[in-house]
Amino acid sequence: MSSVDLAGTFEGVRDAKGVRLTLTTAPGQAGGTLTVRNWPTGDYYRAELGETFDGSGTWEIDRPTTSDASPLLRLHFDKPRDMLRGDTVDLLAIAVDSDRAVIYENDDPDTCPSFRLDLKKP
Repeated sequence: MSSVDLAGTFEGVRDAKGVRLTLTTAPGQAGGTLTVRNWPTGDYYRAELGETFDGSGTWEIDRPTTSDASPLLRLHFDKPRDMLRGDTVDLLAIAVDSDRAVIYENDDPDTCPSFRLDLKKP
């Protein structure tokens, strides 16, 4: 999988309904820029930003060190403000096959992920 496989707009389903994440790439880079709409705000910033926020930043793929681990999508937000790791959903598991790409919060691998975004086909 390459960063090109993830370029595009992901739309939320289930608990992520109404959430949108757009990932763009640049030639020769292993990641790129991101924009979000209605992204969930972490507890620390909820009083300042509300339940969700619109923002931007960068992204990269964390490659697994073992063969049984999946790659992860790491998000770095710089607008509306720099957020520390864990202040919001900023690490998502990646699932890509020949038909689709899905990213999801994998906080409990024994249950179906409730925060999931599907790549929309053009």
